[in-house]
Amino acid sequence: MNDLLLLSKAQMRRIEPCFPLSHGVPRVDDRRVLSGILFVIRNGLRWRDAPAAYGPHKTIYNRFIRWSRLGVFNRIFAELAAGSDTSDQLMIDATHIKAHRTAASLLKKGLYPDVSAAVVAA
Repeated sequence: MNDLLLLSKAQMRRIEPCFPLSHGVPRVDDRRVLSGILFVIRNGLRWRDAPAAYGPHKTIYNRFIRWSRLGVFNRIFAELAAGSDTSDQLMIDATHIKAHRTAASLLKKGLYPDVSAAVVAA
């Protein structure tokens, strides 16, 4: 477990108020599951390739989807940004674009507008 990402208890205490309350059956350990979510996203893995130390991959995936819809990650980012006094604006970018191998042929087929013609017209 040395190479695995695991949030510290201090980090979890800081973001715990952002998590939704548990209803009924107690949830699986939030620290372990959130660490699994971060590990999968950081390394660009498929959910099913998450190490077993984080728990079942289906649990990690379901928690990610549920918390995304509930805005939990937005609250976490807002909480972490609010603690910083360095700037009024914080920008986080994790843009990743993967083009299909046939995407280059869309321009030739007329399925994508010709960018060069738009520049000449302007």
